Amino acid sequence: MEIILASASPRRQELLKIICNDFKTIPANIDENIPNDIPSETVAEYLAIKKAEHISNIYPNDITIGCDTTVIIENKILGKPFDEDDCRNMLKTLSGKTHKVITGVSVCFGKEDSFSFSKTTLVKFYELSDLEITNYILTKEPFDKAGGYGIQGFGALLVKKINGDYFNVVGLPIAKLKRVLDKKINH
Repeated sequence: MEIILASASPRRQELLKIICNDFKTIPANIDENIPNDIPSETVAEYLAIKKAEHISNIYPNDITIGCDTTVIIENKILGKPFDEDDCRNMLKTLSGKTHKVITGVSVCFGKEDSFSFSKTTLVKFYELSDLEITNYILTKEPFDKAGGYGIQGFGALLVKKINGDYFNVVGLPIAKLKRVLDKKINH
């Protein structure tokens, strides 16, 4: 059985290397439209399950890990910014406030067994000036990240405090994932 990470995220790949060096990366290119009846707090896990199952159907004898991260403020999900204006609006929305970062993880152990979970971390931003927002946008860092920032890069300068798992905010709660893998693989 091989381990497959169903994500193209370089950040998730680096984090998974902390758990194991021997894995393949096969991004799950799925339709990420969300049914209207799914609460925002469960969207990340819903998408993680879809991604893991999609790759598991292609590689049914392997262990597949699907992940998704959502940034939620005032019950609204902030996706990846479309352009500079969208990014500016997201960062202004997050400025001075606390938001939730939820990462959903789904692990398929072949086609018959799976386990999924979500982790939530609260992130509080400093009050951001227009100049801080502009300078951050100029780094080009925010454009492939949910909520328009990356805590592991220049985005760390925007964060006043976090309550929860730092690696969850980066996109993969590795301590919990390792325990899930150990429990299934070593038993």
